[in-house]
Amino acid sequence: MNKQQDKQEDWLTNLDPQSEIESSQIHYSEEKFWNKLLKYSKKAGETTVYTSLLLYFTAKNPAVPKSAKLTIMGALGYLIFPADVIPDFIPVIGLADDASVIAFALYQVISHIDEPTRQRAQEKMKSWFGDSGQSNKIDEQIFDEK
Repeated sequence: MNKQQDKQEDWLTNLDPQSEIESSQIHYSEEKFWNKLLKYSKKAGETTVYTSLLLYFTAKNPAVPKSAKLTIMGALGYLIFPADVIPDFIPVIGLADDASVIAFALYQVISHIDEPTRQRAQEKMKSWFGDSGQSNKIDEQIFDEK
């Protein structure tokens, strides 16, 4: 292994998603979120895009507590932060840190994701990817539905 790979493995091993979320909250804006999500949607994959949409629409829900919204804004802020620890242009692993922070935030706020929020995220997915049914499969995995 070379030094670059050692450095990346060390970073992934020591990654603290909560601190990454907290440090990235100041970088969040809706415009940056939509631009980043559209730009990297195919490369990031439908799962990361869909979970990002779930977080985004959950944060828009007035019934969601501020603490959950702060977690979401931090995760989405990290997603759109231009100077990731692993730059997004690096194939495969470039978006892995973004996906891990998004997944961590999702499981922190999962109890606040309601059916209307899921429907909004699914509608957005259909407008971008067509009706592949992937968001329903992801819902089954995330929410343990049968």
